[in-house]
Amino acid sequence: MDSILAPGLYIVATPIGNLGDLSPRASEILLNADVVAVEDSRVTAGLFRHLGAKGRMTPYHDHNADAVRPGLIARMARESVALVSDAGTPLISDPGFKLVRDARTAGHAVTTIPGPCAAVAALTLAGLPTDRFLFLGFLPPKLQARAQSIEEIAGVRATLVLYESGPRLSACLSALAEGLGDREAAVAREISKKFEECVTGTLTQLAARYADGGPKGEIVVVVAPPGEAAPASEEDADSALAEALTRLPASKAAGEVARKLGLDRKALYARAMEMKTPSPAEEKSR
Repeated sequence: MDSILAPGLYIVATPIGNLGDLSPRASEILLNADVVAVEDSRVTAGLFRHLGAKGRMTPYHDHNADAVRPGLIARMARESVALVSDAGTPLISDPGFKLVRDARTAGHAVTTIPGPCAAVAALTLAGLPTDRFLFLGFLPPKLQARAQSIEEIAGVRATLVLYESGPRLSACLSALAEGLGDREAAVAREISKKFEECVTGTLTQLAARYADGGPKGEIVVVVAPPGEAAPASEEDADSALAEALTRLPASKAAGEVARKLGLDRKALYARAMEMKTPSPAEEKSR
């Protein structure tokens, strides 16, 4: 039977929990596509059961994408190909962008069917600024790589949104507090499901809350931009610099304190050099 859909690629957002969030348009695309490219056929099969149909699915995920993609691109010339992830909007923290890129290069039509997205949903729950935000996906699991990634975005004046797993949640929150300062944050989980929750507090408070083990389910962490707290005083800066100078050279100490307190790094470096230079009285007593 010929498809009622025009040939090309259809990017279909699916529910992140509550199946009632599947839009009528998304349902129509999934039921009528010639083939649906899926991350996990077992997960998407549940969605098709909800629709009362058996989908025409083919696997498309991290492990087979390079091998499968050329065939899907070829099919788009004459068939409708829908792309879904296990939950939410495809391409958000998954490899779908390469399929879209290659489809456009081949001259095929690309259509998006917008819908649920865990990152955006968590942002609406967190009660933090939404005028600018940066989505980070998953931070690296290894300590040094994670710290470096956090350092790279420490000065970004935007709310940060990232995904994390339960077992790594407390360590992730502690690393964020160490690299960003103790900002306001939120941990959202089970979004749109029966036990949906969004817990707010500072990064250190949240790290302590989940120290004995993170919750199950999909987790989104939302972190306030820098500058939300009251400005640090000169006494705060001197105290932080004095402690940092016991461990680090002046330049690195100034950088660490600048990130934590949201202060000017050059001014802190100058102050650090003053603190390292002995006074005349100290020189005389030597």
